[in-house]
Amino acid sequence: MERSADARPEPPASDLDAALSAQPAATAVVSTAETLSGVPRPRAAAPDWRGHLTTLLFVGPLLVVMLAFLIVPAFAVLVGAFRFDGVDGAAGGWTLQHIRDLAQPQYVTGLKNSIFLSGTSAIIGTVVGGLLAYAVLGEGGPAWLRAPLVAFSGVAANFAGVPLALAFVATLGTTGIVTRLLSVIGLDLNRSGFSLFNFSGLLVVYLYFQIPLMVILIAPALEGLRREWREAAENLGATAGQFWRHIGLPILAPSLLASAVLLFGNAFSAYATAYALTSGNLALLPLQIGAVLSGNVISDPHLGQALALLVIAVMALTMAIYSVLERAGSKWRK
Repeated sequence: MERSADARPEPPASDLDAALSAQPAATAVVSTAETLSGVPRPRAAAPDWRGHLTTLLFVGPLLVVMLAFLIVPAFAVLVGAFRFDGVDGAAGGWTLQHIRDLAQPQYVTGLKNSIFLSGTSAIIGTVVGGLLAYAVLGEGGPAWLRAPLVAFSGVAANFAGVPLALAFVATLGTTGIVTRLLSVIGLDLNRSGFSLFNFSGLLVVYLYFQIPLMVILIAPALEGLRREWREAAENLGATAGQFWRHIGLPILAPSLLASAVLLFGNAFSAYATAYALTSGNLALLPLQIGAVLSGNVISDPHLGQALALLVIAVMALTMAIYSVLERAGSKWRK
């Protein structure tokens, strides 16, 4: 039986709309015809105002906090670093003298000490924290220890400032508990040259929160290291060393470097712990900023803002490098 011409299947409505949208003249003709015939066209879906309102309720307070405690202070530091005060309360002007003052020897020494202390604690924290995370959270690690390690790392990584300094004074101070116990067995920390109140002591205290932070940062990368890759390498005859040299470490390298950079920035901006232990006597850039801003003898707010601008620049560079490396390392976890 022969089919009639009217029995041909009609194209889908979506195809017709797409074809008409690609031809403005045809769309105008159809719109005019529908208007004359009185047939209303389907309207576009109304915007989801409830969804936007819910998002604004949750994100809005965060934006206000960022504006009040991050953006506005950073802008004030940026402007203040290039201003000077007039005489007897008169309005000042613009100057580059505070930026030139950053080249003074004491501030160069403070910057070097801050970089050395932050870099050393970041390297040790990356190595020790990375090995600890792999031993517990990696393949074959003790399952019963994973949850306690993650919980302790979350607490210890945020335990800093004056409470951490007081805890170490009671533990490794001149009359601390561990110091006394070690002296009983013949190991005198005070005579060995170790002091909690100099560079070596500050490094030990920094490692207390740097190592747990490294465990938290590297845990997602270790979870993304798939077991199939090791099995495939073993089936091809690769040893454990060859697997880590050619597969494991190249995959983890961006995440390890990103974590090290973040540890560096975390130590570089630390202030309360270093001040509580050294009373500002150690030449570190954050301590010098505090001394210039609130010092009773030498007080120069604009110079302090110039030093703070240097810290902001270092932190911004650190975050930019971290973002690039973290993006490179996250592609293996997809």
